[in-house]
Amino acid sequence: MSETIDEYATDTLPERTVDAVVIGGGAAGLNGALMLARSRRSVVVIDGGTPRNAPAEGVHGLLGLEGIAPAELLRRGREEVRGYGGRIVAGEVVAAAPSDPTPDGDPRFAVTLADGRVLRARRLLVATGLRDVLPDLPGLAPHWGHGVVHCPYCHGWEVRDEPIGVLAVGPASLHHALLFRQLTDDLVYFAHGTDLDQDTRARFAARGIRVVDTPVAAVESADDDGIAGLRLTDGRFEARRVLAVATTLQARTDGLAGLRLPTRDLPNAMGRHFATGMAGSTDVRGVWVAGNATDPMAQVGASAAAGALAGAHINADLASADTDAALTAAQRDAAAA
Repeated sequence: MSETIDEYATDTLPERTVDAVVIGGGAAGLNGALMLARSRRSVVVIDGGTPRNAPAEGVHGLLGLEGIAPAELLRRGREEVRGYGGRIVAGEVVAAAPSDPTPDGDPRFAVTLADGRVLRARRLLVATGLRDVLPDLPGLAPHWGHGVVHCPYCHGWEVRDEPIGVLAVGPASLHHALLFRQLTDDLVYFAHGTDLDQDTRARFAARGIRVVDTPVAAVESADDDGIAGLRLTDGRFEARRVLAVATTLQARTDGLAGLRLPTRDLPNAMGRHFATGMAGSTDVRGVWVAGNATDPMAQVGASAAAGALAGAHINADLASADTDAALTAAQRDAAAA
């Protein structure tokens, strides 16, 4: 990784009201900021520095940047945003809420950081991402992002032909098993107390997927710090090198309660995300959401694209507001003449 820019470098916080504040410095937030900065908008990205894909060794399925380290991708993104005048501020947002609008009704927002500083903005782009909530199983969490994976498209090629286990957490795990079966001939489905009807068992058997009904007690580590396998509640041991698990996906909402953004449950109790309309628009005027916070299944490329689209719509909204303000001023001057 290049060291020309410190990945934790932080810019000064402007004192004046800026056109847009982006909450979240991942792919969606940075690409939204890039679109705004290239449109000559004053934009500040507040980056908490905890990207969802930090444990991953590489970003996959991103054309032209296949396998790039997540930290390097973000470093490049920050550099590009700064190259057009955007600012990246390291910090944690503890409060964000509407403030008094302008006399003509144009919205304004106050964003408060953990150190007490307050930033004011005309528009907000929420790109906080989500948290993967893992099953509460001893020995599982330390292997997250390496021996424990969740996405066949993010990690599949890297774990091909390994002995893979699928830890069932609900209905989504059934589909999970079929996707990971494409990657290996040695797949074991650990039902772990979940229901598995006879039709599903027959389909699994037809694909050579072995089912273990005894619940799992713990994930055990190998001498190389990888996964050795799963210990069952009856004491038996099932050797596995990779464990796939569908996580619960929870949009990061810390500090955003004051915005009163609507949220929506995912199917099959898989989690909760922000509810949005076209281009990430929300029911709160002046606020957009992009990336995993509203589209939990989006990979990096899709999140970046959503951020770019939201940024373009924010710029268009600002352009309309600027024109309305200019017209009002012109009419006022004409009336006073």
